[in-house]
Amino acid sequence: MSSAKPFKILGIQQIAIGGPDKGRLKSLWVDMFGLSVKSTFVSERENVDEDICALGTGPTAVEVDLMQPLDPEKKPAVHATPLNHVGLWVDDLPKAVEWMTANGVRFAPGGIRKGAAGHDICFIHPKGNEEFPVGGEGVLIELVQAPPEVVAALG
Repeated sequence: MSSAKPFKILGIQQIAIGGPDKGRLKSLWVDMFGLSVKSTFVSERENVDEDICALGTGPTAVEVDLMQPLDPEKKPAVHATPLNHVGLWVDDLPKAVEWMTANGVRFAPGGIRKGAAGHDICFIHPKGNEEFPVGGEGVLIELVQAPPEVVAALG
């Protein structure tokens, strides 16, 4: 690896769970486990209708996204892998992406952009390739720019 790592992974920001019917997911996560629905996010481009729930409170609460596809025949198929992705808080997303790219990490298309909860995000591809051999080994990983209160709480 080249140079010292210029960023820090602070903790789990979210887990995203997909299924054909988010109502069935809510019966477990909201009704049984007691998570609260904070907001919803619908995107034709991302083929998703999701409820964004909270596990815990304050800046260290973990987001649990319950997702169903808008069209089960289209991609991305957010329901095809039930544990869709894991999100990690990072203290400096641009530096993390730059450093990881220089060290062979493959990122999914789309670059850094605003995510459903309003934070800057990007995704590490589940599979490496010849040019960028380091991937999530089958797991899609979301890197999420931590806001100042999360950095203060977890940093």
